[in-house]
Amino acid sequence: MTASRPVPRPGVLEIEAYVPGKSAAPAGVKLHKLSSNETPLGPSPKAIAAFEGVAAKLELYPDGSSSRLKQAIAGRYGLDPQRIICGNGSDELLELVTKAYLGEGDEGIYSQYGFLVYRIAILAAGGKPVVVSEKNYTADVDAILAAVTPKTKIVFLANPNNPTGTYLPFDQVKRLQAGLPPHILLVLDAAYAEYVRRNDYASGLELVAESENVVMTRTFSKIYGLANLRIGWLYGPAHVIDALERIRGPFNVNGAAIEAGAAAVADEAHVAAAIEHNDKWLAWATAEIEKLGLAVTPSVGNFILIHFPKTPGKTAKEADAFLTRRGLILRAVGGYGLPDALRMTIGSEEANRLVVAALADFLAGKA
Repeated sequence: MTASRPVPRPGVLEIEAYVPGKSAAPAGVKLHKLSSNETPLGPSPKAIAAFEGVAAKLELYPDGSSSRLKQAIAGRYGLDPQRIICGNGSDELLELVTKAYLGEGDEGIYSQYGFLVYRIAILAAGGKPVVVSEKNYTADVDAILAAVTPKTKIVFLANPNNPTGTYLPFDQVKRLQAGLPPHILLVLDAAYAEYVRRNDYASGLELVAESENVVMTRTFSKIYGLANLRIGWLYGPAHVIDALERIRGPFNVNGAAIEAGAAAVADEAHVAAAIEHNDKWLAWATAEIEKLGLAVTPSVGNFILIHFPKTPGKTAKEADAFLTRRGLILRAVGGYGLPDALRMTIGSEEANRLVVAALADFLAGKA
């Protein structure tokens, strides 16, 4: 029977649209947005100046190859710029990878609390999402390998993971790659890599350099404070970069993003200040919230996952409403299968102290 109107292909209407963190507070209340893992330090002044320098050239198309940005990234990490591709946020690159390597009926694997964009990208490509259980809110290498079938084409691993803040040591990542058939692409999503202060962690650059089936994605939206410009990059084998270059949009990164991103990468002092701030307040917030009797999943990112009891009056949903009334916006993570938790971005000193004080009042039953 002929349809009476255009119908999306199978799978599209199974997609639940990604819902970003809230960004509004009641009228008359100062807003502290701690729902999207944005840096409280903002972008580098050098990045702002570079952004402003593009204002007089808005009629011109940007460099379609993002050459300055690639060169800046390559210089910072000692990479071959020909093995880098830049995108409109790392989200676009995750979608490009899925479009290039996963087709109708193919399977894409990700862990239980992995980034929601993986599921969206897999379904959008006509594939089947395969969700693998985690252990202690951490990806399980053995479970991922056990989930591989002849239909598996991609494995996504967020490391560190959002929203849990947990990570896999590099030896475990290498064990995962070694256990995968060579035709399966391992995507290492290292959006929060700059924040990690663990000797057994690596973002994946080394593994990409020596492998034919591994890529790593990074973002400028977190520690670099350029979320509004949507800049991501991917480092991969030459054959993967070639495939992705064939299907990306011709001007997928705008000129302001290219210039600001290149300047941000070069300002290592600003990044160091962001790391120092996060180290201090991540530890402080974790300890203070645990003193209130709430469980916090140990995090290596710039956010923490706070677990609430199911007790009426003390639930995550009620805490979210209480905090919102005070202008403190955290991230509800029911969409990740974590209805009893809230994710808190490490914010300014003022914001962090206000959250801890508000949670103390909430648990004490104060208005």
